[in-house]
Amino acid sequence: MRNAQQRQDRVERRRERGRQGRRAGRSAEWIAALLLMCKGYQILGFRLRTREGEIDLLAKRGKVLAVVEVKRRATLEDALEALSPAQQQRLLRAARALRDKRPALRQLDVRLHLIALAPKRFPRHVSDIFAERV
Repeated sequence: MRNAQQRQDRVERRRERGRQGRRAGRSAEWIAALLLMCKGYQILGFRLRTREGEIDLLAKRGKVLAVVEVKRRATLEDALEALSPAQQQRLLRAARALRDKRPALRQLDVRLHLIALAPKRFPRHVSDIFAERV
């Protein structure tokens, strides 16, 4: 009986960490969206799911379709280094799939952006991590 209770306690702690992580992620995405709007971007969507993966934020400014990955870490440096080349390629595939399904977006240039957040630091916006011209 004791082992079953310990397992249940571990499961509940894991669930609570997951809930806290999701809340922190959503608040980081809202901060990122506000930063982008201040820079003149129009936010087209949050947490967009495609077969290729999830896009944190999709934004548009002029002829640019920005696929924005939001990373929140203990330091800005950790957040800036958290976007792997494999993840970049996955995000670009997801962006292409989204763009191709929406006629209004087909003529836009896809750009991969990163917004890095850390406690007590101003968010850092890195644009054009990878650019793909139409």
